[in-house]
Amino acid sequence: MEHVAVVGHDAGGAEILSSWLNRADFGCSVVVAGPAAAIFRRKCPEAEYLSLDDALDKCTWVLCGTGWQSSYEREAIVLGRARGKKTVAFLDHWVNYRERFQDASQSVLPDEIWVGDADAERIARPLFPEIPVVLQANPYFEDLLAEIARMNAGRSHPSATSVLYVCEPVADHALAQYGDERYWGYTEHDALRFFLENIGSLGQKIDAITIRPHPSERAEKYHWASEFTALPIKFGGQQTLLEETIESDIVVGCESMAMVVGLLAGKRVISTIPPAGRPCQLPQGGIEHMRRLAAGAAHHV
Repeated sequence: MEHVAVVGHDAGGAEILSSWLNRADFGCSVVVAGPAAAIFRRKCPEAEYLSLDDALDKCTWVLCGTGWQSSYEREAIVLGRARGKKTVAFLDHWVNYRERFQDASQSVLPDEIWVGDADAERIARPLFPEIPVVLQANPYFEDLLAEIARMNAGRSHPSATSVLYVCEPVADHALAQYGDERYWGYTEHDALRFFLENIGSLGQKIDAITIRPHPSERAEKYHWASEFTALPIKFGGQQTLLEETIESDIVVGCESMAMVVGLLAGKRVISTIPPAGRPCQLPQGGIEHMRRLAAGAAHHV
């Protein structure tokens, strides 16, 4: 009888795996740690939560996320394969695909990779010629679109223009992966500073900014921004990402999944990677780029 061990650690993977779990019509056990724990318990309170060892004993195959914040999900792939269980990893993003499966000097690849949209499939197929890449319906996007429609129906439209700035620990990722927090040419602080310095290039009057730390970050990390601009800044994260997205007019970040949520919600979305950084790797065409907006504004001065 089919039974799946669903293993998650990072927030992005947890969102897509928990939405998948709520559609599963067979037995599942959940193994979570890190930011994934709160997401699963909010969205799947009735699920069976087990240790990895117990879940592997019980399951017929393993489905995991592809987070970079820890080796948690890669360990599930290694242990699952050692016990003869099929392992599947669901890619929840569009960047750093090979790196997500890298542990020290070796690649830890599953038996199969799932992707949730055509862009991800196009990027992943040539990177993983040795294993099947399977396009699945994206259950997280399906949930988001239904929730967006519901929330928009009851939303009033204030005249003030607000920005949601979504953070991600770029330097931590680069340091963990490459031993250099400036491997990609910028840090999260550089990107936020670049945004605040060039906010006039948006071509809109901005009334308020909400800075939403990544689930793995503390808000204090960005408190310096309040001294950097006269605009009112508050720190988000108390509400869900979608709630804060719906309440904003513009979503700004580097190359976060939260920016794609902004596109789904019909918001103006801007990548604020500064000119010294590698270009934004998100493939979605609706994203504007602060470096181009700032260059255009400077040209017209």
